Amino acid sequence: MSGMYSRSFRRAVLTASLVIAVAGCGGAGKNAPIADAPAVDAAADGSIHPAQWPSVQAPLPVDPALEKRIDALLATMTVEEKVGQIVQGDIASVTPDDVRKYRLGSILAGGSSDPGGKYNAAPADWLALADAFWEASMDTRDGGKAIPILFGIDAMHGQSNVVGATLFPHNAGLGATRNPELLRRIGEITAAETRATGMEWAFAPTVAVPQDLRWGRAYEGYSENPQVVAQFAAAMVEGLQGKAGAPDFLDDRHVMASVKHFVGDGGTTGGKDQGDTQTSEAQLRDVHAAGYVTALRAGAQSVMASFNSFHGNKMHGHKPLLTDVLKGRMQFDGFVVGDWNGHAQLPGCSTTDCVATFDAGLDMAMAPDSWKGLYESTLQHAKDGTLPQARLDDAVRRVLRVKLRMGLFEKPKPSQRALGGNFKLLGAPEHRAVARQAVRESLVLLKNNNGLLPLRTQQHVLLAGDGADNIGKQAGGWTLSWQGTGTTRADFPNADTIWQGFERALKAGGGSAELAVDGKYRRKPDVAVVVFGEDPYAEFQGDIPNLLYKPGNDTDLELIKRLKSDGIPVVAVFISGRPLWLNREINAADAFVAAWLPGSEGAGVADVLLRKPDGGIAHDFKGKLAYSWPRTALDAAAGKRGNDALFKFGYGLSYAVDGALAPLPEASGVSAEQAASGVYFAKGRPSLGLALQLSSAAQPDMPATTVPAMLSDGSLKISAVDHLAQEDARRLQWSGTAPATASLLSATPLDLVRESNGDLQLQLTLRRNGNATAPLWLGVTCGNGCAARVDLHAALRALPQGEWNTLGVPLKCFAAAGADLGKLHKIAVLESAAALDVSVSRIALGAADAKVVRVECPVT
Repeated sequence: MSGMYSRSFRRAVLTASLVIAVAGCGGAGKNAPIADAPAVDAAADGSIHPAQWPSVQAPLPVDPALEKRIDALLATMTVEEKVGQIVQGDIASVTPDDVRKYRLGSILAGGSSDPGGKYNAAPADWLALADAFWEASMDTRDGGKAIPILFGIDAMHGQSNVVGATLFPHNAGLGATRNPELLRRIGEITAAETRATGMEWAFAPTVAVPQDLRWGRAYEGYSENPQVVAQFAAAMVEGLQGKAGAPDFLDDRHVMASVKHFVGDGGTTGGKDQGDTQTSEAQLRDVHAAGYVTALRAGAQSVMASFNSFHGNKMHGHKPLLTDVLKGRMQFDGFVVGDWNGHAQLPGCSTTDCVATFDAGLDMAMAPDSWKGLYESTLQHAKDGTLPQARLDDAVRRVLRVKLRMGLFEKPKPSQRALGGNFKLLGAPEHRAVARQAVRESLVLLKNNNGLLPLRTQQHVLLAGDGADNIGKQAGGWTLSWQGTGTTRADFPNADTIWQGFERALKAGGGSAELAVDGKYRRKPDVAVVVFGEDPYAEFQGDIPNLLYKPGNDTDLELIKRLKSDGIPVVAVFISGRPLWLNREINAADAFVAAWLPGSEGAGVADVLLRKPDGGIAHDFKGKLAYSWPRTALDAAAGKRGNDALFKFGYGLSYAVDGALAPLPEASGVSAEQAASGVYFAKGRPSLGLALQLSSAAQPDMPATTVPAMLSDGSLKISAVDHLAQEDARRLQWSGTAPATASLLSATPLDLVRESNGDLQLQLTLRRNGNATAPLWLGVTCGNGCAARVDLHAALRALPQGEWNTLGVPLKCFAAAGADLGKLHKIAVLESAAALDVSVSRIALGAADAKVVRVECPVT
């Protein structure tokens, strides 16, 4: 068992007329039957027994009139039109003219796809784009059928792709509220703001039950506890879609939900994103599928297949689970959509050809940049019978059924619907008030020595730390861009930083506030609030090897200690998507608050941490841990934490109890410093498991463990230089006398296939120290005769000399040139045969970003 709640919950799930009743998660009348399957536990061998899974009574009865409409439409559709309905392209790679020609059934806006390629595109631009795609789908001038398109978007914590939208706390924080009614209201607001900008489909909620905190998407899950997830899943689906059977179900004020990712994404071995879930069938069912049972009962109309495997079998091709369990046993009559090119991970498949995924039960393939090739191959499979007509018709029927239930055939274009163009809804005061409530209720108090909190307003308070006045940091990933990076304060017109909340409240209460990110105050404060934590991340980049907080970087700890040494009481406010090992920081501070990723309403923190001007308590702490807190940095798995957790699931202090905490042990359990996952070179040295080498024909593979150093033929010299800290970068000087390389050798082969599928780049932060008149190659090697490289010369030459910049090369470039990204031996091979002088401070994987100079893919 890797989940401490699964044994009792499994017994409950397998009992007839099971009800979900979560302590502190709602009142009477919230319970509902879950399953009626016999109590037979399958072995952990990957086999699936559909009869042992919950049977879900569909909330919407079969509508004969609706099915008759589908029959009539299917009878008139060409095979080309049918195939179009089951292919989804991304707005970065598909145009309205493409929709008009290929009759695509759906488009999406991926995490970094925006109108005109602008991450901060105006709401009106989004709506105009939605209108253009709708008009194309309804255009019958060339004889095509008028079938309205579905526009899907990652509305992960509000309509978080659009400037000005209300940003709610991410799910890990919402789980701490234990308030499903609040979740329902958040779903309603998200739906309204999404509709205002033209979309009718939200890729939410995520109902993963994360069991390993190393997973970079852990913050997308409400809890490690399946009961919490199950209750929140139903509430969010009803908020987004409306109540199944009610007059407003799926109307113009609601959006279609997409429950994701089916199934087991939160249970992969080691918390590896897109990894293999090797649990028993019973745990897959009772823990990881808990949210689907309640979400389907609430009327969810789409389910997104997961990237992960179950005992080696990828979910995008897992017929027993997609078809036999989900559509059969659970009686799901909506449609199953894929994830970003997820079909390409099946054996024998590529991004542009995968009949196996449709055969397994996928109804709509998410083919963001590969849609045309997939359309063409699928069309051929349909024509030659490789894709049976019955399976094609079933998939199309399911898509049409949902479109008819939403009334899309009778609706005008998005801008003319009930909320279309009502941009006053974005960040509306009443919406922000709900988000601020969510922040207050999500805060978890872990320590309050000497009753420091709540703070009196009639004093001088210092706000310090890099999270104090930073909307991007407090909003986290999936905010205006995929990874949540590259934003500015101007991108958040309807938002308050934590600093702004304190500043206003203290001024109104007769006190004063001072902001000094580095803690260097002008006037000695009575108390300091240090806000710090994880920088924004999403999938891939968020995966970490252990639960150390910023290993090798003690800046935040030193800040707290410095203030304490000045005799200033310190309140630590930790911004993060998950619990991490912070015993030293917790010890150093007088009070410690887990604030998660609060979103746009940073003022909600001050609401709870400050008293009323009259000294009374304005808002007490309500948050309870939805994830147990690790005792050591190695306690990543929920089962490992269990009853030995530093702070158990459900822990959370209030002002009514003694918040004193004895000093914690400061041994992390990690034997050596480990760098963040996906970082290969930083702070002047390679990450653990990598070695920096210089090489030429005269002296191959010379270790560059100390600097300065030079190859024996004088072709390449390496020395230490400064970037952000003393000697945190390396200067590489090629003499031009002979070809030479600097490279990072991995002790074990690196597998970057999934990162390539996620469109990540290999990014170098560098400085050009002189003229760049000849090629500088960036390459990878994957064994004898296996290598690929990209010329950085043009991009490097365009950079200002003497300035630090970041270049990014898509991993797909190396794959296209023949490299096997599943077994890389050397990463970041820098090679030149000419005189060249550059300095490098960081080499890492990263997402495309406005601040990163993209190197295009011509390769040799």
